Amino acid sequence: MISIIIPCYNDFQFVESAVDSALNQDYGNIEVIVVDDGSDAKTKTILKRLEPRITKLLTQENRGPSAARNAGITAATGKYILVHDSDDYFESSFCNRAIEVLQKNENVKAVTCYARWFQSDEKFRIFKPSGGDLKDFLIQNATLSNSMFRKSDWRQAGGYDEKMIHGFEDWEFFIRLHMNGGKTHVIPEILFHYRMREDSVSKKANSRKYDLLRYIYQKHENLYIQHHSLFIDHLLQRIEQEELNKLKKEKAIEFKTGYLLLQPLRFVKKLLPLKF
Repeated sequence: MISIIIPCYNDFQFVESAVDSALNQDYGNIEVIVVDDGSDAKTKTILKRLEPRITKLLTQENRGPSAARNAGITAATGKYILVHDSDDYFESSFCNRAIEVLQKNENVKAVTCYARWFQSDEKFRIFKPSGGDLKDFLIQNATLSNSMFRKSDWRQAGGYDEKMIHGFEDWEFFIRLHMNGGKTHVIPEILFHYRMREDSVSKKANSRKYDLLRYIYQKHENLYIQHHSLFIDHLLQRIEQEELNKLKKEKAIEFKTGYLLLQPLRFVKKLLPLKF
């Protein structure tokens, strides 16, 4: 069985679409668990209406995405877990494709796919996570937070860190998921659709990025020491790239400034009579 866990916090506009995405999976043996993480009255009304269609509706005070995911996974009876955010959706073939990979290869700890990050039907971009092993995850989150993994591996990793209420909790979890070996497999197809919102958790996380990075680096200090050269190379590459980006912006500003300063001269030149 696959247990699809949908944590929900104030997503009354989109949670029904997420539930439909879970229920419409081609893979037949699933359960759908929605965790209401202290949502508002509007969302609770929608969830109450959806309750007959799903396997379980759990309700708790607002404790953040890590606690909501852990509560849902703890209640799950499936061998395999798919975390499914309440404002996004999967293609119907994802569960079939992902479980096939996990069943064939014990070394695969998680399965993800290419994603369409969208604001509208016209405005979107394609994201291709790299996947990989622990070394890849020490540098960055190399998978989507909405990935499939075994419940036994979640338990061995210790679940999601419930102290991390401001973001990056999925990345930190995947570091621990790969600590004792294994890798994440990426299905090279667009099977997931991520809704880009102004109030998204990921945008809020980026506003606290350096505090969150410090927490992860310090929590896994021993791992970063073990992979010291890799980490230093990564930091230096980031600094170099940021300096290049800054230089490009400065040159662009200089060009625009020069263009604006010369605009009056170009106008005067147009008014002057031609000389032969």
